[in-house]
Amino acid sequence: MTDRIRVLVVDDSAFVRKVVAQMLSRSPRIEVVGVARDGEEALELVERHRPDVITLDLVMPRMNGVEFLRRQNLRHRVPVVICSIAHQSGEMALDAFEAGAVEFVQKPTALATDRVFEIVDELVAKVEAAARVTDERLSRDLPVPLSPVVFSPNGTRTDVVVLGISTGGPQALRHLIPRLPAAFPVPIAMVLHMPVGYTEMYAQRLNAISALEVTEVHDGDLLRPGLVWLAPAGRHLTFNRGTDGAVRAHLDLHPTDTQHRPAVDVLFHSAAEVFGSRTLGVVMTGMGSDGLLGAAHIKAQGGRVATEAESSCVVYGMPRVVVEASLSDRSATLQEMAGAIAEML
Repeated sequence: MTDRIRVLVVDDSAFVRKVVAQMLSRSPRIEVVGVARDGEEALELVERHRPDVITLDLVMPRMNGVEFLRRQNLRHRVPVVICSIAHQSGEMALDAFEAGAVEFVQKPTALATDRVFEIVDELVAKVEAAARVTDERLSRDLPVPLSPVVFSPNGTRTDVVVLGISTGGPQALRHLIPRLPAAFPVPIAMVLHMPVGYTEMYAQRLNAISALEVTEVHDGDLLRPGLVWLAPAGRHLTFNRGTDGAVRAHLDLHPTDTQHRPAVDVLFHSAAEVFGSRTLGVVMTGMGSDGLLGAAHIKAQGGRVATEAESSCVVYGMPRVVVEASLSDRSATLQEMAGAIAEML
């Protein structure tokens, strides 16, 4: 990669192509080397310009974004940041993640200039993060999920597993969760940074390939073993223990001062408050530092924290800050993570 990040912008709207290029050009670290109106033109321009990152719309004529990704992958892989509208691209976005897209920026539904420019900081940050994804990690297909891990029948010292993940998360969870058996002894609650409109569909896809029941959690749902909760995009997930001892989900817009909603920090903090030392936190691939404060609170309450190893992370950001703060009890690659969780239980 050159000193500047070379970006190809792909969108069927001439207006969006122009505005996205303008937004990216605001960063002195980014150079827009070309724009394409659909997947067919994008395939040609990738060969001509050899970009470091592609921003990709999904709903386009002639060749849509998913088909472009699949064809481009047969040549060589380039980090792709999806830039699309949720209600238009739904299932296609999940197909794009499965095809290797590394990040997602949600375009405003109202494409007035002032609304589009609201996403400039997010777009620049995610393009810069995508540019740091090495060729080795991008080209390496995820291993075929292995057989489910085996758990000791001697009981656990854990009542809940809470997991935070971001960039590269959709692909990583499709490897991790199917490795956990139907008899997994404790519930799991997860925060995956994803735009509004996708978490329910993603949970359904993950449920279809998993022995555990994976669901987008609803307010008031009862926590029990055998469940994997995915926090809905746009609302924080916390736990509430009733007078009967049962623990239920609570969803809320507050706190409003977090960078993400849902936030890993909010989930981890609540788990530590409700479950104390019997909390196991897991921080996996992702940009930024969400999860650091929550991991610190889990540790302060006597719980434990596992982190994904740098070698298997798409972006070693969230786990790195936990490790550098000396809060990680164990580091494991994606391939090792299910076994590490089993042992730490």
